[in-house]
Amino acid sequence: MKRYLMLALAAVALAGSAQAQQFFRIGTGGTSGTYYPVGGMIANAVSQPGKIIVTAQASNGSVANVTAISGGAMESGFTQADVASWAYNGNGVYEGKPKVADLRLIATLYPESVHLVARKGSGIKTVFDLKGKRVALDEPGSGTLVDAKLILAAYGLSEADIKPEYVKPNQAGDKMKDGALDAFFFVGGSPAGAIAELASSGAGIELIPIDGPQAGKLRRASPFFAVDVIPAETYKGVGRVQTLALGAQWVTSAKADTQTVYEITKALFSESTQKTLAAGHAKGKLITKENAVKGAGIPFHPGAEKFYREAGLIK
Repeated sequence: MKRYLMLALAAVALAGSAQAQQFFRIGTGGTSGTYYPVGGMIANAVSQPGKIIVTAQASNGSVANVTAISGGAMESGFTQADVASWAYNGNGVYEGKPKVADLRLIATLYPESVHLVARKGSGIKTVFDLKGKRVALDEPGSGTLVDAKLILAAYGLSEADIKPEYVKPNQAGDKMKDGALDAFFFVGGSPAGAIAELASSGAGIELIPIDGPQAGKLRRASPFFAVDVIPAETYKGVGRVQTLALGAQWVTSAKADTQTVYEITKALFSESTQKTLAAGHAKGKLITKENAVKGAGIPFHPGAEKFYREAGLIK
């Protein structure tokens, strides 16, 4: 009898422990991009076994992550700042669609560079040269596809003017190596794994600048874009290039538990996590509490807001 009682008490204790432990998923992006490795680093660093387990999951990217959060399929996700703002306000690519009014910000993470990668010998030197070329725009659900269309339009082009393909950058890189693709877009923190691998393979690539009056007009129309430079040798054999960038953000739902989000935000900016991020990826050193509150665009989650108020970063 005593043994059964002890077993019953142990079962209750285990059930209580499982109940107390929170699971918090981060929708990231394709495995060859930047969201996925950065998400994995953050998940490992901020998890608190027995209390909060954070996991990073591959996804199609920004738009898909917002959809998953809105539908309750993910607790959180990474997204481009423009996509987050459009979703919350019901404009831009969300024009005519229901607003994602419950979308909330945990932190702005780092700037994402627009990469336009071209095969050497393709004859592509500017965005205008994409006309009639085989160009990958990433998959539906990605922020890259959204921004690639905006950039094409700024230069007077549309999908009808190119031979579009809708594949992730790793698949685009494979096609380029096989001579089956001329160029591809990718929006993400540099260096991006798929592009670094492609450059190191000796395939011969160039980064095409996104600058001039067309880029200036786009920045005025969409203030999320900023002038950016990808330094020489970020990718093997590739020189310095001017492009555009916009913020990567970690977002969640207003329905997410306040204390859980507070604990996660606090852990994100702990000394140990900051060291891990700085050592783990080139963009990791930019994930700071000071940068976290810049360019918000949407309201902070109350849990994140509590941390930033305590840190004296917002009033």
